[in-house]
Amino acid sequence: MKFAEELEFGHEDRKGIYQYVERHGAVDPDETQEALRIDPGGFRHHVAILKRDGRIEEVDGRLQVALEAGAEEEYVDDDLEFHIRPARQEDLTGIVGAIRQVAEEKTYIVAESVADEVDHQEALLRHNELESRMFFVATVESEVVGWVHLNAPELDKLSHTAELTVGVIEEYRGHGIGSHLLERGLEWAGSNGYEKVYQSVPSTNEDAITFLEHHSWETEAIREDHYKLNGHYVDEVMMAVEL
Repeated sequence: MKFAEELEFGHEDRKGIYQYVERHGAVDPDETQEALRIDPGGFRHHVAILKRDGRIEEVDGRLQVALEAGAEEEYVDDDLEFHIRPARQEDLTGIVGAIRQVAEEKTYIVAESVADEVDHQEALLRHNELESRMFFVATVESEVVGWVHLNAPELDKLSHTAELTVGVIEEYRGHGIGSHLLERGLEWAGSNGYEKVYQSVPSTNEDAITFLEHHSWETEAIREDHYKLNGHYVDEVMMAVEL
């Protein structure tokens, strides 16, 4: 299922099942059936249709939102082997940990808010009438060491844009992981109909600004004294790239 698709289900119980799964991230089928008070036969029927239509999928016995995101990719740089793949619900803790580790540098305010939101909701992927959210992760020996996140409001006037955050924990930088994550995220955004991707960073995050400029991002605007970090006012640099 792509982000741009309309959320039409044809039956209220089917819609209720999808919304429950989407809201909770990954759920046990039996617990979902009991929580929604749908008769077992009808529940199995609606789940089968949702699976057939690519709305949800079953992974390790749990139901979760299904999104078309491609396969896992393997890379090697200076004897470091890492993988980049679509995130799964079970990556939530690892992603939140990686984002917060990067955010400790006090240079990535938007990413820090993403971590708080995901942790509070306890759901990684979102696709509903208000917003859509997608993650890819970089892993080393199954540990999440980096992420790329895209978030898009489901509003007609903004449906061509998506906000992106990307980061790699410090000890794994310098191996091209961030570039591969960024490329994977932008590739996915383009294939899902987005025309422009944007993000904002404090002006003190010179490494991030240089990184994005190297990948053809441009500064669209600067909001003076938008952040207050360690008692000092810092400008916000608003950057974007056209796909």
